Amino acid sequence: MQHYMHLGDLSPKEIAGLLDVARRADRDRTWQPLAGKILGLVFMNPSLRTLASFQAGMARLGGSSFVITPGSSWALEHRDNVIMDGAAAEHVREAIPVLAGYADAIGVRAFASGTDLDDDLGEPIMSLIRELSPVPLINMESAMDHPCQALADWKTLDDEKIPAAGGKFVLSWANHPKPLPLAVPAAAVHMAAHRGMDVTVLRPPGFELPEALMARARSAAAAAGGSVVETDDREEAMADAQVIYAKSWGSPMHYGDTQADAALRQGLRDWTVDESWFAPAAAGCIFMHCLPIRRNVVASDGVLDGPRSRVLVQARNRMLAQQAVLHRLLA
Repeated sequence: MQHYMHLGDLSPKEIAGLLDVARRADRDRTWQPLAGKILGLVFMNPSLRTLASFQAGMARLGGSSFVITPGSSWALEHRDNVIMDGAAAEHVREAIPVLAGYADAIGVRAFASGTDLDDDLGEPIMSLIRELSPVPLINMESAMDHPCQALADWKTLDDEKIPAAGGKFVLSWANHPKPLPLAVPAAAVHMAAHRGMDVTVLRPPGFELPEALMARARSAAAAAGGSVVETDDREEAMADAQVIYAKSWGSPMHYGDTQADAALRQGLRDWTVDESWFAPAAAGCIFMHCLPIRRNVVASDGVLDGPRSRVLVQARNRMLAQQAVLHRLLA
């Protein structure tokens, strides 16, 4: 594995191997296979869990890290053939090779523009950085993917003994005051499909995931023996569900138009996950969310504080899963 860009680049067998490493890292706090290694972290967007979990995970494995946050005092340009007489002081064509000279691997987080859906689906920033990096590159969240979250979520499902074959996974749109990126929902639906689960995407009209993302998930499901369907019927979606993964995202049909998106979600305040949602689900159905989460907007206090919630488990699994990726790339 030269880079870690997308969970689908790995087979289920390779993923199982990574998760064995994650469990070893959890068991043995004295294990430091990355002593002397340096990880460079570039955050073009804010972070809490991703920043903290990568730094903690690298330190626990014996390595060290440094953090660059363009935008706090200077900006990076990624477009080619532009006259750089604005806010951007440096181009990624220089910045990434320079940082690669200081680090044994680089992690980059770069959100979608949120203005041009077709452009964001093409992942222009992360694709260019991958081309420029002579050292292993980790996608810490891009326009349309979050493979670190996906690997941690796969571990959570395994640890909970949620079956792959025949397991029912519901990715549900949830209430939120703002249009959020598509990266996590895209990663979650693909992860469950790649695992071989029967996946239902539950969303109100107007919030259908882009066909390119759904086609990728359906292809993964077909290869793994699972399925992917989409509905706006909550009862139908939740029937016999073993997992509900709540996440809001902006309306693809109004991509970049915040006013139209806001108008569409005005009547959707009942899309807050509470205990009533679980009535048709399987006994013991669990609740997942990547965090951060707005309480009593995305999900109720009762769900988040109750026995169904696995959000804190997912957050800790981020560090463990990323330790496995770092070990695979650098050991």
